[in-house]
Amino acid sequence: MARTKQARPVERQTSSEYTASSPKQTQQQQQHVARQPNGASQKSAQAPIVVVPATADAGATQLVIAVAGIYGSFLTWAYLQEKLTTTPHGPPGQTEVFKYPVFLNTIQSLFAAATGALYLWSSTPTGAPIPPIIPSARILMPLLLVALTSSLASPFGYASLAHIDYITFLLAKSCKLLPVMFLHITVFRKRYPLYKYMVVAAVTAGVAVFTLHSGKKGGKGHASSSSATDRNSAWGLLLLGINLLFDGLTNSTQDYIFTAFQPYSGPQMMCANNLMSMAVMVTYLVLSPWLVHTGIGEWVGMDIAGSAGELDEALAFMARYPGVWSDILGFAACGAVGQVFIFYTLSTFSSVLLVTVTVTRKMFTMILSVVAFGHRLTNMQVLGVGLVFGGIGAEAAIARREKIAKEEAKRAAKAQALKSQ
Repeated sequence: MARTKQARPVERQTSSEYTASSPKQTQQQQQHVARQPNGASQKSAQAPIVVVPATADAGATQLVIAVAGIYGSFLTWAYLQEKLTTTPHGPPGQTEVFKYPVFLNTIQSLFAAATGALYLWSSTPTGAPIPPIIPSARILMPLLLVALTSSLASPFGYASLAHIDYITFLLAKSCKLLPVMFLHITVFRKRYPLYKYMVVAAVTAGVAVFTLHSGKKGGKGHASSSSATDRNSAWGLLLLGINLLFDGLTNSTQDYIFTAFQPYSGPQMMCANNLMSMAVMVTYLVLSPWLVHTGIGEWVGMDIAGSAGELDEALAFMARYPGVWSDILGFAACGAVGQVFIFYTLSTFSSVLLVTVTVTRKMFTMILSVVAFGHRLTNMQVLGVGLVFGGIGAEAAIARREKIAKEEAKRAAKAQALKSQ
């Protein structure tokens, strides 16, 4: 990814997973575009030019690089995530698992911030100044909200794994459309077409069927099945629901930032968000030895990481099992690199391709989990998985048709305008 100016700018397209409408198109010169997994934005100079649709001359090699990069990085990321959170360490009868999500996410934010800064530098046109990651004081509060919600979301998700198995976790995490639609309907008074509500019904039914028919999990790499009887699936799903709600708030706020603070690019967001998230989580890690002994710490279950605070307990765990460091560093590196490949896909092709890759990647992640960790699914659980991915796939297919129709309408209007001149 050399320091070269892009041949064309790319318009920001909000993911159909989060909203049914598209923001207004902007026309700007010397523009580099990159985007978070849920959005895109523009970075420009001054003189306007005509925005061209996604390039038609992107070759098969670029397509293979983009898809292989996303699959390779995020499938490895998911594998390492399950391995870290479910693999027991220590002698039989005295095993322990890694349970330090804030420590893990702090390392990942450090990697992602450094990678985002490198990507921002390398993608800036030669001779042009590198844009600041915080261009104005007005953007600070929305960025801080994104940092807080993204930092809060992950601990709830990891906490839910103490009560539900990883397959249920993966399935529910594929349903981000639900909390986002809930926020848009209740807070922003937005209305959606009928098919969106049908997708939500199918996904909700799929998760319910899967959860109700989940038995004791088995397979290699997991803690003993005796602890499974103590798990409270309802509490785990509640924690996971809070995680998804924070995810939805994060995505909605990012969409607002990209729309209200143009031109603001994906690499700027990647770098700023991860730096601020890292600052929030480092503050928590420093204060955790004190917080763990307060009423709030006991209520939210901070003592699960140990009475010495998460940072000290995590470092002690790593000292006992130094081999875990390779999984943590690999997890952080894959997450950071995966985001860059998402930006590369959007700037080279379009959000249409990304939606297809994202849906199929989630399915392959579940297949990888079943194969690598020996999960067993009942027939009803397979039905639940089919309902979830059937709904998500139908939503993605309809969104793809709508986007293609809009692009064709824009091209037709543009051609008609040229004829009338």
